[in-house]
Amino acid sequence: MEAVYPYHKKRSQFGRQCMFSDRPAELHIDILPESSTLTEFIERNPVDRGIQIGPDMSEHEVNTTRFETENRGINHVEGGWPKDINPNEVEQTMRYRKKIEKDEMYVGAIIGLGGLVEHCIKQNNAIDIYESYFEEIDAEITEEAPTAKTINVFRDPNTNKRTVSHICWYPDGSRKLAVAYCNLEFQSSLPDTCPDSYVWDIENPNRPETTIKTISPLVCLEFNPKDTHILLGGCYNGQVGFWDVRKGSHPVELTPVEQSHRDPAYKALWIQSKTGNEFFSASTDGQVFWWDNRKLGEPVESIVLDPTKKQDPTKAHGAISLEYEPTMPTKFMVGTEQGTIISCNRKGKTPAEKIVNVFPGHLGPVYALQRNPLFPKNFLSVGDWTARIWSEDIKDSSIMWTKYHMSYLTDACWSPTRPAVFFTTKMDGTLDVWDFIFKQNDPCLSVQVCDEALYSVKVNEAGRYIACGSQMGVTTLLELSDGLYSLQRNEKSLVTAMFERETRREKILEARNREIRLKEKERKEGSKGGDEADDRSKDRENLEQELIQKAEKDFSELMQEEQKSAEEERTSRPASAAKASPEPTGDDEGAGDEPQE
Repeated sequence: MEAVYPYHKKRSQFGRQCMFSDRPAELHIDILPESSTLTEFIERNPVDRGIQIGPDMSEHEVNTTRFETENRGINHVEGGWPKDINPNEVEQTMRYRKKIEKDEMYVGAIIGLGGLVEHCIKQNNAIDIYESYFEEIDAEITEEAPTAKTINVFRDPNTNKRTVSHICWYPDGSRKLAVAYCNLEFQSSLPDTCPDSYVWDIENPNRPETTIKTISPLVCLEFNPKDTHILLGGCYNGQVGFWDVRKGSHPVELTPVEQSHRDPAYKALWIQSKTGNEFFSASTDGQVFWWDNRKLGEPVESIVLDPTKKQDPTKAHGAISLEYEPTMPTKFMVGTEQGTIISCNRKGKTPAEKIVNVFPGHLGPVYALQRNPLFPKNFLSVGDWTARIWSEDIKDSSIMWTKYHMSYLTDACWSPTRPAVFFTTKMDGTLDVWDFIFKQNDPCLSVQVCDEALYSVKVNEAGRYIACGSQMGVTTLLELSDGLYSLQRNEKSLVTAMFERETRREKILEARNREIRLKEKERKEGSKGGDEADDRSKDRENLEQELIQKAEKDFSELMQEEQKSAEEERTSRPASAAKASPEPTGDDEGAGDEPQE
């Protein structure tokens, strides 16, 4: 059944606006129920319907695309010459200059400009625009709480994320970061993992500035301090090579596989030399190689890290970390897999002279090793769950150490501007800042950088920015507060006194342990009689008590002297401030406590 109702309209009304008006309802059609169809339906009783009391919610996410920046530059060359003059030709430019100097307009222009230039020169001579008016006034030191804020994050652009194994700052101005990416866990890399590393501009985290291409992933990457365009890298397959970013992303030259390390080249550092072409590398195969990048066919020299001082490769300790101080060009230090720290001398003539000292170190591999930038005799090491500070004068134990942490420590470095501050990273993603003048038992600042483990840390030359690399290839750049990189008042003298005090204490304990061992050795050799043995035991006990009392007395006297010197400094500061304040003018009679009329 089709219900149709025709509407009639004149042709003259087509296209005109419809005009609606109120009128009573009209019944056009009425469909009555059919009783025959009722038998085809079944009544549904009871009826269940679900009702949701709470409102229905929908979730939407919007992610804006990153704003990509590009650096572009313009190279300005010498200009202003006529088209027929070639500025590179000296004769043409000289001839044109002579022609201009003979022109009458040239002489008039020079005379007109002479007065203005002379006025500026006299003004500069009369007023020193670079004069500093407040040099003698000390800057106000505000004791603010140490802080660190994240200013940029650089992520591994590849799909298969890799660990940040090493970070290096650009030597000239700290505008760039060289980051090496490598999965150091055995057989953890997927076959299609990208081996490239990158150089980042710290102001552009969207895209790396330079790609460092290599066959095997890079474990370490270092800028050349003399030529910042050249980078040195140690590969996972043991090869060492260098890259010149002006020549492209591929290596300029790599060491031959048969002459390279047999294990990953964990560290490679440039050596202070006139040419800037020499460097050395260390690996867990127990060898240290010296190279010249002008001839990478074979190493110039090598040392086997044998602690028995016999240069036996079967007894060598594998190298994990390297330390080199340019002020001591022949000395270097190596942190090993076995937890020992080996001090070496490259110029040693015999194997015994090449291995100078072996420090006991840590319970696990020494992942970080660095000398204090202002006190080279003292160095920092990280391994197992602690960070330790050593002195070259003490061989049996460290002079200072941190508490044992719950998480494993992975890397550490000194602040280049403050000798009392160093940084450590842990497996729980925490960056700890230690200031042992302010606090020795706990870090003065702990920052949760990320949720995954941190494996590398590096501070820039000014000490203001610090970069941390994580297990998932994320490099986080943080800015430190002023108090963490500005040298504090009397900090050098305080650090010197603390290092000397702790070294002296360890020397006393070392002498005490040596005497105990000697007495124990004598006791084991046996005694002639029971009475003599009793007398010796009593003498030994008396001697031990005397040594302990002497050590305690020396330590207490030293602490009293330091307290006195600190009190004298505290009392001398107000006096120096009073001297620096302007004195009242007038006669001697009016210089009393109360003003006289």
